[in-house]
Amino acid sequence: MKPIRLIRSVVTVGGWTLLSRGAGFVRDVMMAAYLGSGPVAEAFFVAFSLPNMFRRFFAEGAFNMAFVPMFAKKLEGGEDAKGFARDAFSGLAGVLVVFSLLGTLLMPWLVWAMASGFAGDERFTLAVQFGRIAFSYILFISLVALLSGVLNTFGRFTEASFVPVLMNLMFIAAMLLADRAGWDMGLTLAWTVPLTGIAQFAFTWYSARRQGFTLLPGIPRWTPELKRLLIIAGPAVLAGGVVQINLLVGRQVASYTEGAVAWLNYADRLYQLPLGVVGIAIGTVLLPDLSRRLRAGDAEGGRASFNRGTEFALALTLPATVALMVIAGPLVSVLYGRGSWTAEDTWATSLALALYGAGLPAFVMHKVLQPLYYAREDTRRPFRYALWSMVVNAGLAIGLSPLIGFAAAALATTLSAWAMVWQLWSGSRGMGTEAQWDDRLKSRLPRIVAAAALMGAVLWVAAGAMAPLLASPGWRYLALAGLVMIGVVSYFGGGAALGAFRLSDFKGLRRRR
Repeated sequence: MKPIRLIRSVVTVGGWTLLSRGAGFVRDVMMAAYLGSGPVAEAFFVAFSLPNMFRRFFAEGAFNMAFVPMFAKKLEGGEDAKGFARDAFSGLAGVLVVFSLLGTLLMPWLVWAMASGFAGDERFTLAVQFGRIAFSYILFISLVALLSGVLNTFGRFTEASFVPVLMNLMFIAAMLLADRAGWDMGLTLAWTVPLTGIAQFAFTWYSARRQGFTLLPGIPRWTPELKRLLIIAGPAVLAGGVVQINLLVGRQVASYTEGAVAWLNYADRLYQLPLGVVGIAIGTVLLPDLSRRLRAGDAEGGRASFNRGTEFALALTLPATVALMVIAGPLVSVLYGRGSWTAEDTWATSLALALYGAGLPAFVMHKVLQPLYYAREDTRRPFRYALWSMVVNAGLAIGLSPLIGFAAAALATTLSAWAMVWQLWSGSRGMGTEAQWDDRLKSRLPRIVAAAALMGAVLWVAAGAMAPLLASPGWRYLALAGLVMIGVVSYFGGGAALGAFRLSDFKGLRRRR
């Protein structure tokens, strides 16, 4: 895949991810209006986070990172890729069926491990009830992740990228139906979770079948390839577990402040928008591309893909970082401020959003740097780095919580992400040519930083001047849209003037897409 084709693929994935994150944001705006930051909202967020946490542990963050490079290399070498995928699918399905049953039975202990601050009040009972309904989602969505890895390796990014869009659309429809029919909103959301999993699995399975991969559960063959997959996946699974422990620590700290779990969740949704559009999209495309290039011995091509991916990521991430920090208050108050939402919710969510925003470049660069390791089937070093990151996260979250309360969870997440990126970057210095920055990236990066800083200053002044409009019920949506446009124009205008990028680069990508 040539660098321009790589970026075009990233744009395609990013476009679908933008649609998904946009739909997800509408979903969360509706939840904020219906539930606010009350006990039902907090209980649902904890219950929904349990299958998603283990999904990242089993599939997206671990198993798939080992599966995709091996699968891509088998395709490149003309080996039995279909048999390998079938065995991996069957093995993962068997483990997940058992784990789903155990998780449902042990739900009270899982909820306590996630949010012990809920113990003894209404939130704990609701979270256990919702969790038992929703936990089977892990079975379907983990298999979806594997099937998506197959599709991505074939360059079929559209089908895999539509999966989260489908989930968010189903949640929106369920809430509208529950509101119209008078159903219990919490139970409606809980039952929607496994239904979305079934729908996502059916869609992805059919898409893989159209590609010629009809994967059905069965008894996996214990082949040397499957054994090697498990050996490679082992450290990645442990690394994924470390990341989830970081999330657990944050949830635990937040659970002792009423409303904090919801505040962190709403803030997370906003910063996940640029992270998903840029970081996850690049990571999705870069891993199979680097794997194939390493198999083919194309070091220069790998370097070009890595550098253009990094440049593209930072050119879009750094201004988003500045915007999330400078105008966190207007973003939260305008987008969430309705229904059951309160002024305290706005203040707390804005604080969490600004802290998360400061870590956005680290979260994105993690997605860019990690494929350098996994494409080489090196999962051990990322695991060691994740362990140190966990120590940083736990120490900061627990140590700072008596001083700054729930905000310690967001600050610890950001600082531990920067610690992880520093380790990944340092470790990649001993790799080959494809891990090195080229002259173009070295020249443009300082200018991108300068353009983002210029935009931040403009936004700061503009937000102050537009404060009355941003607080006016009749004008706040238009005022926020205008503020965003001011930021866009100042960044791209300043960036073009400083030579950070050429506007024709972005126009060319849009035409080619």
